[in-house]
Amino acid sequence: MKQQDIGIDLGTTSVIIATEQQGVVFCQPTIGAVDTRTNSVIAVGDEALRMVGRAPASIDLVRPLQDGIIHDHRMTNELILRFVNEVCRSRLFKPRVAVCVPAAITGIEADAVVEAVYTAGAKQVFLVDEPVAAALGAGLLIREPRGCMVIDIGGGSTDIAVISMGGRVRAASVPVAGNAFDRAIAQYVQEKYQIAVGPLTAEALKKQVACCAKSEFEGVMEVRGHSWETNLPARKVIYTRDLYEPVQELASRIAAAARGVLEATPPELQADIADGGVLLTGGGSLLRGLAGYLAQTLHINVTIAPDPINCVARGTAISLSEGKHLSAGFRDATPRAWSGRRQNRRETFTAE
Repeated sequence: MKQQDIGIDLGTTSVIIATEQQGVVFCQPTIGAVDTRTNSVIAVGDEALRMVGRAPASIDLVRPLQDGIIHDHRMTNELILRFVNEVCRSRLFKPRVAVCVPAAITGIEADAVVEAVYTAGAKQVFLVDEPVAAALGAGLLIREPRGCMVIDIGGGSTDIAVISMGGRVRAASVPVAGNAFDRAIAQYVQEKYQIAVGPLTAEALKKQVACCAKSEFEGVMEVRGHSWETNLPARKVIYTRDLYEPVQELASRIAAAARGVLEATPPELQADIADGGVLLTGGGSLLRGLAGYLAQTLHINVTIAPDPINCVARGTAISLSEGKHLSAGFRDATPRAWSGRRQNRRETFTAE
């Protein structure tokens, strides 16, 4: 059976791999564990995530992408290599691989990602802009001469774009997304109640309690953490109303960026967007009340895409068949100079 082509959503929080035929086939957290005594990677993904807050001093937990920017090239390459090997086990066929990279990525960082995928044995490597992939994954008809606006709220960054006829017309990116909400919530709880909570607790508060609209939802959750007053374990009940301030402050920054993109959009495309509304994708779009808050701020209907977390990965896989129709946001990044060296490298995806 021929090896299927795959799309990779290289996210700050998770790496998601999909095929056009099967959809999402793999998802793991973007984190690795390094034994500092040997400088070796001992765990990645879910296995490494279970060590957060529980690892000894000799184990460093590394999140190689922060706010949409690659901070640790070695770990990024290690994750790509191991995860792609996990999905692609064929010894006979090498797939084409499309990678959706953070919007803030530099040319050097993009080259490093391409090299990691190519080293794993890909036949060709393509790079896809995140908003374009999100739109494709959500089923938008971006090849039509009609404007659509996508706001992709991931873990590290929010990417905003107006797309028409297969290309971006206006776009912006801000380093405010799911992880920023987690940090803001943790900081607010610490400052207000003198209790330090870990990142997993802060994320749970965001998902179970936080909301952008005061009248929309009222939740409650008991958190456990470290008291700065007694230096002992402590617990505190947190209500939705306690988190309005940090959540709305960040939501307003996303709204301001979206408004800036919309104001710079040509009038005809603005009319299309006013008619069709704005589409939210990414895990951050699931924050309670966010869609309503953005709709109120932008004065345009805002909806959340079906299965928003996996939109980018699905769209990245779809881009391999749609790429020839896209005027921007999709390019063949296969290193031409390396093609002649293929015979000196492994020909298949093999796990290390």
